[in-house]
Amino acid sequence: MDYVYAPGRNHLFVPGPVNIPEPVIRAMNRNNEDYRSPAIPALTKTLLEDVKKIFKTTTGVPFLIPTTGTGAWESALTNTLSPGDRIVSFLIGQFSLLWIDQQQRLNFDVDVVESEWGRGANLDVLESKLASDTSHTIKAICIVHNETATGVTNNLAKVRQLLDDYQHPALFLVDGVSSICALDFRMDEWGIDVALTGSQKALSLPTGMGIVCASPKALEASKTAKSVRVFFDWKDYLKFYQMGTYWPYTPSIQLLYGLRAALDLIFEEGLENVIIRHKRLGKATRLAVEAWGLKNCTQKEEWVSDTVTAVVVPPDIDSAEIVRIAWKRYNMNLGLGLNKVAGKVFRIGHLGNLNELQLLGCLAGVEMILKDVGYPVKLGSGVAAASAYLQNNIPLIPSRI
Repeated sequence: MDYVYAPGRNHLFVPGPVNIPEPVIRAMNRNNEDYRSPAIPALTKTLLEDVKKIFKTTTGVPFLIPTTGTGAWESALTNTLSPGDRIVSFLIGQFSLLWIDQQQRLNFDVDVVESEWGRGANLDVLESKLASDTSHTIKAICIVHNETATGVTNNLAKVRQLLDDYQHPALFLVDGVSSICALDFRMDEWGIDVALTGSQKALSLPTGMGIVCASPKALEASKTAKSVRVFFDWKDYLKFYQMGTYWPYTPSIQLLYGLRAALDLIFEEGLENVIIRHKRLGKATRLAVEAWGLKNCTQKEEWVSDTVTAVVVPPDIDSAEIVRIAWKRYNMNLGLGLNKVAGKVFRIGHLGNLNELQLLGCLAGVEMILKDVGYPVKLGSGVAAASAYLQNNIPLIPSRI
């Protein structure tokens, strides 16, 4: 029974946690097992191999850590860096802000490059810093690939190009929490040293698994990194990998089976098709916002996100009221505006195991809510704009051709 009942399905359109597909729910509906039995190491071995595919790496080593994205952040930092190490980190929204806060509390020397919220990472500043750092005091570049507070996606290939242009050895650490398995992400091609994601985002699982993938360079750095780590220590994982038992402590058995089912669904659809589907959903949402006469928080087309759209409301409307009415009247969840954009934007999440008709239902709900708060939207305008685009771009379902 729901804690607060409403008829029908809840329409979950926050940018994580997201809808969990029925096959994944069924896969997780099982009793506990002994993780030291032969079954769980065999399952884990296949998961570790297949997880590498969603990062697009053949050389990286993944770690399936029972934690959230915040724990995955800490794992990435403490295994590769030492207190006092200089980091260049980009502040472009709430989640990059939180990661920077963590970096500072872990006693790294954080060189913060701040942009206006709604803009991407200022890579001109990064280029200047790399050009002047001839003694290589910068030990790492930390960047959030997709900032969910503002709906901004950063250009990771450009970061790698700058590092290569200046032959700079800094580690390249990327938060891919709301991008991996939804946006184009190429760990090996872009020379990313540590990438991480969370189970509750595009993988469409419950919260509780942080997935970290480390390059050979990052693994080498971990041998000399002096940051204190215990629970997140890669060395403990690697020891058990060598033993063939894989787990230094008890994993969530149910999440492991859920991950197996989630990966199977992604591979059945095809990872590239998943990415293209997210592009369709993102484009359709932005067309709807335009038809409503509202603006996207993202200030340039090059930064738009295909997993979340932050919609700017007029000054006389409190976006928190839109989120409140969505839940109280329409059994729908939209994302709040956070920190600097609190009350100014609401967020539509369109990531994970989600199809076009589900999105159109969300857009119809948003139109009614906009009417409820006094915004002069023409009902059906955004749905029509999105529908016209989708009708011309939705392919046949591959398994049904």
